[in-house]
Amino acid sequence: MTKYAFYTTEGCHLCEQAWELVTAQHLVSEMTKIEIIHDETDIARYGIRIPVIKNKVTDKEIGWPFDTEELADFIAHD
Repeated sequence: MTKYAFYTTEGCHLCEQAWELVTAQHLVSEMTKIEIIHDETDIARYGIRIPVIKNKVTDKEIGWPFDTEELADFIAHD
Protein backbone atom coordinates (compact mmCIF):
# COMPACT_ATOMS: atom_id res chain seq x y z
CA MET A 1 0.00 0.00 0.00
CA THR A 2 1.24 3.45 -0.83
CA LYS A 3 1.36 6.04 1.91
CA TYR A 4 0.02 9.02 -0.04
CA ALA A 5 -2.91 9.80 -2.30
CA PHE A 6 -2.41 12.35 -5.06
CA TYR A 7 -5.78 13.84 -5.99
CA THR A 8 -5.85 14.99 -9.60
CA THR A 9 -7.91 15.18 -12.76
CA GLU A 10 -7.15 14.95 -16.44
CA GLY A 11 -6.06 18.20 -18.07
CA CYS A 12 -5.12 19.90 -14.78
CA HIS A 13 -1.93 21.86 -15.53
CA LEU A 14 -1.41 22.61 -11.82
CA CYS A 15 -1.57 18.87 -11.14
CA GLU A 16 1.09 18.32 -13.77
CA GLN A 17 3.33 20.91 -12.07
CA ALA A 18 2.79 19.26 -8.68
CA TRP A 19 3.53 15.81 -10.12
CA GLU A 20 6.86 17.16 -11.40
CA LEU A 21 7.70 18.12 -7.79
CA VAL A 22 6.70 14.63 -6.62
CA THR A 23 8.94 13.14 -9.29
CA ALA A 24 11.85 15.43 -8.38
CA GLN A 25 11.56 14.35 -4.74
CA HIS A 26 11.57 10.67 -5.83
CA LEU A 27 8.18 10.12 -4.19
CA VAL A 28 6.34 8.53 -7.12
CA SER A 29 6.50 5.04 -5.58
CA GLU A 30 4.82 6.36 -2.43
CA MET A 31 1.90 7.98 -4.30
CA THR A 32 -1.33 6.63 -5.68
CA LYS A 33 -2.92 8.96 -8.23
CA ILE A 34 -6.64 9.35 -7.64
CA GLU A 35 -8.76 10.72 -10.45
CA ILE A 36 -11.44 12.76 -8.68
CA ILE A 37 -13.86 12.81 -11.63
CA HIS A 38 -15.04 9.27 -10.82
CA ASP A 39 -16.29 10.04 -7.31
CA GLU A 40 -18.80 12.74 -6.41
CA THR A 41 -17.43 12.97 -2.87
CA ASP A 42 -13.91 13.56 -4.19
CA ILE A 43 -15.22 16.18 -6.63
CA ALA A 44 -16.99 17.99 -3.79
CA ARG A 45 -13.97 17.76 -1.47
CA TYR A 46 -11.12 18.42 -3.91
CA GLY A 47 -12.64 19.91 -7.07
CA ILE A 48 -11.41 23.46 -6.52
CA ARG A 49 -8.38 22.48 -4.41
CA ILE A 50 -6.47 20.03 -6.60
CA PRO A 51 -3.79 19.00 -6.68
CA VAL A 52 -3.89 17.71 -3.11
CA ILE A 53 -1.58 15.17 -1.51
CA LYS A 54 -3.02 13.29 1.44
CA ASN A 55 -1.23 11.08 3.92
CA LYS A 56 -3.49 8.03 4.01
CA VAL A 57 -2.36 7.14 7.54
CA THR A 58 -2.71 10.50 9.30
CA ASP A 59 -5.24 12.15 6.93
CA LYS A 60 -3.05 15.27 6.79
CA GLU A 61 -3.18 17.10 3.48
CA ILE A 62 -1.16 19.59 1.51
CA GLY A 63 -2.90 21.45 -1.29
CA TRP A 64 -1.66 23.56 -4.13
CA PRO A 65 0.21 25.83 -4.21
CA PHE A 66 3.25 24.18 -2.67
CA ASP A 67 6.88 24.16 -3.67
CA THR A 68 9.68 21.62 -3.33
CA GLU A 69 10.57 22.79 0.19
CA GLU A 70 6.97 22.70 1.43
CA LEU A 71 6.46 19.24 -0.06
CA ALA A 72 9.65 17.94 1.56
CA ASP A 73 8.57 19.43 4.89
CA PHE A 74 5.12 17.81 4.58
CA ILE A 75 6.68 14.41 3.88
CA ALA A 76 9.24 14.76 6.69
CA HIS A 77 6.71 15.83 9.32
CA ASP A 78 3.68 13.76 8.54
